[in-house]
Amino acid sequence: MSPVLQIPELKADALIHGFSTMELGSVGLTHAKDPEAVRESRRRFAAALNLDPDTLTVAGAVHGAQVARVDAPAESIQGVDALITDRPGIALFATYADCYPIVLWDPKHRAAGLVHAGWRGTEAHVATAALAAMAKEFGTQPEDVKAGIGPGICGNCYEVGADVAERFDPAFVNQSSGERYLLDLAAANTAQLNAAGVSDVFNLDLCTKESEALPSHRRDPDGRRFGAIVALR
Repeated sequence: MSPVLQIPELKADALIHGFSTMELGSVGLTHAKDPEAVRESRRRFAAALNLDPDTLTVAGAVHGAQVARVDAPAESIQGVDALITDRPGIALFATYADCYPIVLWDPKHRAAGLVHAGWRGTEAHVATAALAAMAKEFGTQPEDVKAGIGPGICGNCYEVGADVAERFDPAFVNQSSGERYLLDLAAANTAQLNAAGVSDVFNLDLCTKESEALPSHRRDPDGRRFGAIVALR
């Protein structure tokens, strides 16, 4: 597998995006045993996309639906699960280990967003919160947006209890064994974006738990993370 994955339908001259694999190492600092190795992995990830590592602006995700507009590179923005920008020279960055990275690209206004969507963020409609923020800040119209859903734990692998399952439309939930249920977060986020007016939603269809090339908290709760980058040229 390539060191950096991309969604083919989102490849555009003005948009840079990618998802790191374990070939680049873990990019998650929070639980890192060797922070300098993580920083080096982040530098290599940025360099693989021909970006300046010093422009990485990290979303300090808290599994909510807060969105921050980024007009200049910042080391990190705490308490937000989505970053949006219309400025070149800023690399929006977040880390994941089963939650979904969602890329929002508005070619008309040359604006973009990066979303971190686990079950709590999905329940809080974080992707459409980012979309609404792009509309407010940049004039983005949903029908102009191309959205991409990167790697995450798939609907056949993501087992949850009834307390989580009951928060979602039954269309995205299947019975597992006993009191356990299978939740399809990619489908739920796709449906939310579609309902908000985004018809172009492209899913990489790559499961973190099933792929050894990606970290998965459910498979190996070892603190490793992959990253997503979104930037504008």
